[in-house]
Amino acid sequence: MSVWLPVSPCTPRACTGHHGAVRAPLPAAARLVAGCLLALAGATVTPVAALLAQPLRDRLVRRWSRAVLRTFGVRTSIIGDPGGRSGGELVVANHISWLDVPLVATALPGRMLGKAEIRRWPLLGALAARGGTLFIDRGSLRALPASVRAVAGALRAGDRVVAFPEGSTRCGGGPGGTFRNAVFQAALDAGATVRPVRIAYRAGPAAPTGAGGAPPARSVAFVGDDPLHASLWRVVRAAGVSAEITFLPPLPADGTGDRRTLSRRAQTAVASDTANLPAVSVHH
Repeated sequence: MSVWLPVSPCTPRACTGHHGAVRAPLPAAARLVAGCLLALAGATVTPVAALLAQPLRDRLVRRWSRAVLRTFGVRTSIIGDPGGRSGGELVVANHISWLDVPLVATALPGRMLGKAEIRRWPLLGALAARGGTLFIDRGSLRALPASVRAVAGALRAGDRVVAFPEGSTRCGGGPGGTFRNAVFQAALDAGATVRPVRIAYRAGPAAPTGAGGAPPARSVAFVGDDPLHASLWRVVRAAGVSAEITFLPPLPADGTGDRRTLSRRAQTAVASDTANLPAVSVHH
């Protein structure tokens, strides 16, 4: 088993059924076209945006990401304080859907860590490459040291790197997968802060505190051998979907010990109860 590519138990047939309000085909199709055009526009202007100062570029990415989610019909709720950009930071989150990428970017724009296959995806592959995604060969142990060095180099340069250490998407309605340790070695090598993030999607409004509320929205899950076009259609057909992203206290890499310890601490934080988290919730 690859350190990057574990096997998820989730499959499209078992995990992606929708229970809730449904959009009519015509409005859903309009959202799909608008969302794809907005994504294409983002890919087109990325080279120009790369020339802007970091604060302005981050602001544009946050606004574009919120617009993408709204266009696909997903309301967002940001819980906790994402903080500001202060040097290299490794953001780690559970992984449910392709929507996770713009969802994280609504508050913490950064360079994504993605599998090499994404580069070949229509539209999204070009957008990922132009946005500075760090592509890794998850099926090759031989490529692991070079991948870790690339991530550590980006962190040392002051970049924010966003990773999904489960290595595979899951439904989001049950326990998450085990965080893989490799990416945490890069944080240790660079002396970077690790920011745990929890992602959840609900088939209805989010609870004000981010806990409880509507049941999980399984329509957004992008799992197994699910074709991208099928996932896109499910998302725009499902009405009333809300996304919750919870920013948890950062974990300093210095003094943590080894990558296994740092990985387990981040995984525990993402899976923990945040009912008492001193947070401010912002809805879009």
